[in-house]
Amino acid sequence: MKHTVEVQVGGRPLRIETGEVARQAGGSVVMSYGDTVVLVTATKEDRVREGIDFLPLSVDYQEMSYAAGRIPGGFFRREIGRPSEKETLTSRLIDRPIRPLFAKKWAFETQVIATVMSVDMQNEPDVVALTGASAALHISSIPFGGPVAAVRVGRVNGEFVINPSAAVLAQSDMNIVVAGTKEAVVMVEGGADFVPEDDIADAIMCAHEAILPIIEAQNELQRLVAKEKEPVPEAGGDQALKDRVFEVAQAEMGEVMTTADKLVRRDRKRALKTRVRQELASEYEGREKEIDAALEELEKKIVRTMMVKDRRRIDGRAFDEVRPISIQVGKLPRTHGSALFTRGETQVIAIVTLGSSSDEQKIEALAGETFKSFMLHYNFPPFSVGEVKPLRGPGRREIGHGALAERAVKPSLPKNGEFPYTIRVVSEVLESNGSSSMATVCGSSLALMDAGVPVSGPVAGIAMGLVKEGDQFIVLTDILGDEDHLGDMDFKVTGNERGITAFQMDVKISGINREILKKALDQARSGRLHILEKMKNGIELPRVQLSPYAPRVITIQINPDKIRDVIGPGGKVIRSIVAETGAKIDIDDSGRVVVMSPDAEACDKAIEKIRGITEEPEIGRLYMAKIVRVTDFGAFAEILPNTEGLIHISQLEHKRVRKVTDVVNEGDEVMVKVIDIDKDGRIRLSRKAALPPEQKESE
Repeated sequence: MKHTVEVQVGGRPLRIETGEVARQAGGSVVMSYGDTVVLVTATKEDRVREGIDFLPLSVDYQEMSYAAGRIPGGFFRREIGRPSEKETLTSRLIDRPIRPLFAKKWAFETQVIATVMSVDMQNEPDVVALTGASAALHISSIPFGGPVAAVRVGRVNGEFVINPSAAVLAQSDMNIVVAGTKEAVVMVEGGADFVPEDDIADAIMCAHEAILPIIEAQNELQRLVAKEKEPVPEAGGDQALKDRVFEVAQAEMGEVMTTADKLVRRDRKRALKTRVRQELASEYEGREKEIDAALEELEKKIVRTMMVKDRRRIDGRAFDEVRPISIQVGKLPRTHGSALFTRGETQVIAIVTLGSSSDEQKIEALAGETFKSFMLHYNFPPFSVGEVKPLRGPGRREIGHGALAERAVKPSLPKNGEFPYTIRVVSEVLESNGSSSMATVCGSSLALMDAGVPVSGPVAGIAMGLVKEGDQFIVLTDILGDEDHLGDMDFKVTGNERGITAFQMDVKISGINREILKKALDQARSGRLHILEKMKNGIELPRVQLSPYAPRVITIQINPDKIRDVIGPGGKVIRSIVAETGAKIDIDDSGRVVVMSPDAEACDKAIEKIRGITEEPEIGRLYMAKIVRVTDFGAFAEILPNTEGLIHISQLEHKRVRKVTDVVNEGDEVMVKVIDIDKDGRIRLSRKAALPPEQKESE
């Protein structure tokens, strides 16, 4: 039976339907928002996946080209192979708020698939898909601690806008996706144009208010479907085994978790695990995994108690203290820009490469083809955490961290084509003990300044954590890897003194309120300002000169009507300029010409040739002209390539000329002056106006 609920979101109806399509899935909904339609399904396997210690949940978001009335590019003309970056990021966006709401002991393989089937280019499908994932799970038999819902919030002229259209979002100074339950916010991700902390907090709370009716709509749909939930697996395990592990390991675990050095702490934990396993081998033979789980629970309990009661962190820092920072810029001699940024046991080296417009990234999306002139890529090799793994292409985590850092740095870049380069930044994580994505933001900003990119100023990033026990909570600045793993929140915030440029928040508890959010934002600002001071000591302003190994790029504007002259028949002219000068030349339909070469002299030579081809005649200007044709009434002379004008017989000399050939003949070169250009573009030239004064007097 088909069931439908509808709710107003951002002044437009959001409709949720179930019971008509995809009926063999565990739960399926069709989400309609304007003409954007997303099918979301949630399905589980019937068999328990044995021997795992993680939630077996996979989330896949896919954009089908037919949704926008397009045929895919490529040889196969179908959606195939790796998901696009947008699809990967949206899959993460959906996964992060729903994953913490599953039962801890849920061991059934579960899959959520969101398929964009129609898109109207005004209503973004990502937040619709996220809400749809919750709705599909909520009406299924799968135990799920939702529902959750999501909206996007922007701000135009000081007013918050819920789910702004593409046109409105282009005018907004923020773009934030907020997901929440009825009680609290569970996930935030977005970017802003240096917006103050209080405004960000207000935007998030405004979004949460807009979420509440969507939550109620999902509850109404669930009541209509009335599908019984499966029993939630009991957590807890063998209490006697836990008590025995705690008895054997508690004292040593307390010492281990106050070891500041990550690798030493890791080795001591491994040794403790081995000792406890051996000591309990006779009592609990074959139950090593349960022993390991009890040890992890003990570790979490000790660390959280240490913070809440003893007011102490693992490495002994104050809750609002940033780890020691060191910075080296210009670390790599032959790259266009580089910076080594180290914060505690987290270290990245960021490298900048400058290219031409032909190096821009081409992106095929539902909205059509676009080009991207700034790219930031994040690499996380296994040696950075002392592990051995096969090297593969970037995974979801690498793509997500790179996108966050790119969003953070982008507002500081020059606008409106002021810097005519394509910019690529690569962040190589060399060591990691928490918040390598925020170290990437700092390192990338420093490397851009080292490369001479005229950024508005440095941008810094910091990761905040949370430990909440009952009504007590502690916000942690610059969290370690273990503090992220054992804590309740990972809140990354980037920006400068003026405000925030990007942020990403994930929580492992039921949500956070405004008090915790405000405390985290204020503490993040203090930490960010501290890091910015350190960065300014490394390099205060962008370098005035580009690296000698960076290409030189010169941009000029020509009359679009002259483009064909520069290109020539079959590209003959432009190829000859490239061959002669060695420069790379790009021309767009607006007449914008970009000339690029590692050699500045080659650029100048190419520009000179292009100007010679495209130069427009100016009234009053002198030209060395070549006589191309002689008539009884005057001579036609070429003053520029493919540009001729008439020297009337009366304009040849100051005295009367009886015959044109008495003064000039075909092939002669003479100095002339442009005296008029009529409305039809015909050019009148004068030789006598170009004669030197002494020649005038003699005549």
